[in-house]
Amino acid sequence: MTVPRLADFCKAYDVRGLVPEQLNDDVAAAIGAAFARVVARPDGASAIVVGHDMRPSSPTLTDAFARGAASVGLDVIQIGLCSTDGLYYASGALDLPGAMFTASHNPAQYNGIKLCRSAARPVSRETGLGEITAMAQGWLDDPSTAPSGESTGGITARDLLADYAVFLRGLVDLSGSRPLKVVVDAGNGMGGHTVPAVLGTGAGLPALPLDVVPLYFELDGTFPNHEANPLEPENLRDLQRAVVEHGADAGLAFDGDADRCFVVDEQGAPVSPSAVTALVAAREIAKAGAGSRVVHNLISSRAVPEIIAEQGGEPVRTRVGHSFIKAEMASHQAIFGGEHSAHYYFRDFWYADTGMLAAMHVLAALGEQEQPLSALAASYSRYVASGEINSRVTDGAAATARVSDWAREQGGADEDTLDGLTITHLAEPMWWLNVRASNTEPLLRLNVEAADRATMERVRDSALQQIREEIQA
Repeated sequence: MTVPRLADFCKAYDVRGLVPEQLNDDVAAAIGAAFARVVARPDGASAIVVGHDMRPSSPTLTDAFARGAASVGLDVIQIGLCSTDGLYYASGALDLPGAMFTASHNPAQYNGIKLCRSAARPVSRETGLGEITAMAQGWLDDPSTAPSGESTGGITARDLLADYAVFLRGLVDLSGSRPLKVVVDAGNGMGGHTVPAVLGTGAGLPALPLDVVPLYFELDGTFPNHEANPLEPENLRDLQRAVVEHGADAGLAFDGDADRCFVVDEQGAPVSPSAVTALVAAREIAKAGAGSRVVHNLISSRAVPEIIAEQGGEPVRTRVGHSFIKAEMASHQAIFGGEHSAHYYFRDFWYADTGMLAAMHVLAALGEQEQPLSALAASYSRYVASGEINSRVTDGAAATARVSDWAREQGGADEDTLDGLTITHLAEPMWWLNVRASNTEPLLRLNVEAADRATMERVRDSALQQIREEIQA
């Protein structure tokens, strides 16, 4: 078999490739040994923790990675099936570097690796992944240079699911909630493993006042029912229908590795991640006190920084992307961070993201009062958003310049370039837009929000006309 080129699928923040053409046992073992050399040993760790999702290829790839790390003298603790935030819990609680085998919502023929330093600190291309990739590639190209003669570490198994559930329940107490019926769509992903443990009695914990209606809890990495990516509206339809049919109070949808969670209300309508960010931020500020910092990315709703400030917190605006959120949270010692993509980050969870904890906050807020979720969410949803709209362009810079020229003609607009181009209309009616280039495709991504639907649609359509002028021509 041809030696894979790791640079083709070792990306900026993780590894994600086709099995076995790109990611196979030899590659996993080489990356495991390089991870031990580049990250674990320099950090002073004598062991690492490794977990995996439900994909058919995950167990053997995980074993190969463990053998690679053990070959350079590190002990390996294998925690088996887990969500990505379950791996972050293990890294934080054990204070060890970690590796999670998952390709999140990608199709079954893919797999991947998310790496972290001890206490769930991220590993990116700039902070170790680039060096790991180069080192592993060298060993694959010339096996005679691979590690040999070093002491071999031990590989042991440990089940941390119940510990993970106890930890999360200690952060959000749902025991006093009014009874709630909740439909959960696990998408045949790891939510089918974690939800029964955390929200049910699957890990031997006391029952909560929750009636959980399971949807696609069977672990199946071939995703027979629908793609495990709740960001796409079509993947929410089964959940929306089930919430209405069961007369449920809420619905939760997890992605494949269960680190993201989307929420729908009792009517089956999606609750925007910005509203969830604002709701959780208000709860975390109430707990931590005035002056606490909360991070949000720049395409979150304008309501998010407004509500953070109204609750006595300090909003911190950042670029789109989990690496930027995590870096800003650490530098500002923020208590919480939220993204439009339904990633939620908590200081009390080692600054890592956990959709389960965000879901528990939503259920707690719902269960502490008598309003339906639609009314509760409405108090955190003040404006009308377009959602992200992608346009394929050949000259993104020229298209962005046309949008900027159009905005100047409107008057009273302010621009910034923190991430792409953000234009904010300072006069009435309020609106803002952001245009960002994709890092991987010739696409421009447009987000628009306004005080009312008519304004949003006018700004959206005008901006799209500028962006797509070359197509129309």
